[in-house]
Amino acid sequence: MLNRRTFLRGTAAASAFAALAVTGCGAGRTAESIVTTRAGRVRGSVTAGVHAFKGVPYAAPPRGVDRYLPPRPVQPWTGVRDALTLGPTPPQPPTPPPLDFFAPPIPGADYLNLNIWTPDPGSARLPVMVWIYGGGLDTGSNGLYDGTAFARDGVVLVAINYRLGAEGFLFLDDGLANIGLLDQISALEWVRDNIAAFGGDPGNVTVFGQSSGAMAVGTLLAMPRAEGLFRRAIMESGAGNICYSTDTAREIGRRLVDKLGVAPTREAVAAAGVERVLAAQSAVMSDLARQPDPQRWGGEPGCRVNMWRSTIDGDTLPVKPIDAITAGVAADVDVLLGHNAEEGRLSLLPFRSLDSVTEAELTTAMRLYRLPVDRALPAYRTVYPDANPGALLAILQADWFYTIPGLRLADARAGAPAATYMYEFTWRSPQFEGQLGACHFLEVPFVFDQLGDRRLRWITGPNPPQQLADLVHGAWVRFAHTGRVHWPRYEPTRRTTMRLDVQPMVVDDPYPNRNLWDRVDLY
Repeated sequence: MLNRRTFLRGTAAASAFAALAVTGCGAGRTAESIVTTRAGRVRGSVTAGVHAFKGVPYAAPPRGVDRYLPPRPVQPWTGVRDALTLGPTPPQPPTPPPLDFFAPPIPGADYLNLNIWTPDPGSARLPVMVWIYGGGLDTGSNGLYDGTAFARDGVVLVAINYRLGAEGFLFLDDGLANIGLLDQISALEWVRDNIAAFGGDPGNVTVFGQSSGAMAVGTLLAMPRAEGLFRRAIMESGAGNICYSTDTAREIGRRLVDKLGVAPTREAVAAAGVERVLAAQSAVMSDLARQPDPQRWGGEPGCRVNMWRSTIDGDTLPVKPIDAITAGVAADVDVLLGHNAEEGRLSLLPFRSLDSVTEAELTTAMRLYRLPVDRALPAYRTVYPDANPGALLAILQADWFYTIPGLRLADARAGAPAATYMYEFTWRSPQFEGQLGACHFLEVPFVFDQLGDRRLRWITGPNPPQQLADLVHGAWVRFAHTGRVHWPRYEPTRRTTMRLDVQPMVVDDPYPNRNLWDRVDLY
C-alpha cells in the first residue's frame, strides 16, 4: 500500500527531474540541484530525494557600521553560487560546555544567510516552515538544525541566521531598534520573493522557533512590518513576553558603551571591533547578574541574565506583543504554542545539582518574580509534594518564562477566527541520572525528527523514542499543511492541552498554580 511519505517522495522525484543535475560517474557520482533566485543561481546537493541549499544570502553582508544598521538587499551575482556547505555564523561569545553542542562558529561576513531543504524545486507549491533558533538572542546559529525530515514529509524547511547581541539588539535612542528582528523580517521577505523556485508556497508560510526564537515569533506577530509574511506560527517555550521598555533598553546600551569607553553612536561601537564588543557584553552581563531583576534582565537564582531583548520602540514594535494580540492583531494567524514540563532544569543541570538549591534561593526567586511567597510556596509544595527546592525552582522558572506567558497569549486570542492550540512536552530525558527531566530544548530533536544526530544525544540520551518523534514531528507537519493538529483547539473556558509523551494525553486546564500569577507583570 502506498503510504503518505512514499507518495510525497515519489511525486517530488518526478517533478524535480528537470532541476536535477548529476555530475561525476559510476558509484562516486554526486547529484546537484540548481535553482534560480532573484539575485542569481545557487547550486545545492541532493541526497535521497531531498535537495539542500546551505548558506544562501538573504541580505547583504554587514560590514563596518552596517553591522548595527538594518539589513540591506542582496547584491546580485553572476554564474552559479555554491550552496553546498553551511555559511558563516553571526558573531557571538563562546557557549560553555556541555551546551556548546551547536555547530562550531564559522567565520565570514556573509552571516545573514539561510538553509533550505525541499523535496521538489519547481512548481509543487508545498507548505513552507521558517525556523528561528534560540540561544538568548546572543548565541546560536542555523547550523545545528537539519530540515531533511520536513522535506521528506512534503514541507520546504528554511532555517535562518540573524544578528545577535549588540549587533542585533543594541538600543541607543537614535531611531533604530530591533535590528535582529528586522533581519528575520528580511529573511521572511526573501522567502516570499524566492521560495516558489524551491517548490514552496509563499502564501502558506509557518514561522516557528524555540526559546528566544519563540519569543521572536511572538514578537513578529505584533510587528507591522511582518504582517502578511506568514500564515501560521509555532512558539516552543516562548510567547513574545521578553521585551524591554525604551528606558531599560537605553540603560543596557549606555552600560555597553561605557564598558567600551566610546561615544553612544553606532559608528563608535562598530569601530571598537567585534571582539571588544563581545567582551563588553560579557562584562555587562556579569554586572547585571549582581543586580537580579526578572522583570528587566533576569539573573534570579539558577537563571541567566537576558541582556538582549526586543525593544518596544513605538515604531518597529509599537506596543507590547500581548497588548497587540489582545487588540486583535494577527487574529488571522493560526497558532500552536507550548512549553516543556521542567524547563528550568537545563539552566541548573549540569552546572549544579538540583540538591544544591537551597530553600532560601527558592524563596528569593519567588520574591524576585513578585509572587506572594506566603501563598505561592505552600501552593507549589501541594501540587509537587515530592519536589525538592531545586525541582521546584525549575518548575517556577518554567511558569515565569514560558507557561504563564503562553497561557496569556492563548487567552488573548479568544474569539480569533484563526485556531490556537496548546501543548506540553512531558517526556523526561534519562540523562544525568534522570534529573534532566522534561527540560528546556528537549522537544527540538523530536520536532525535527533528528534523533540520530549524535550532537543531541547528550540531552536525549542514547535511545530516544522514535514513536514520540513521529507524533511530535507529524503534528508540526500537519499544522504547516492545514493549520490544524489532532487535538481540540484551545479555549479559555477549558484550556485544552496535549501532553506530548510516549503515551500522549489530552487534558483540560493542567495548570494548577496559574491563578497565583494573575497580578504579576510578566512583560
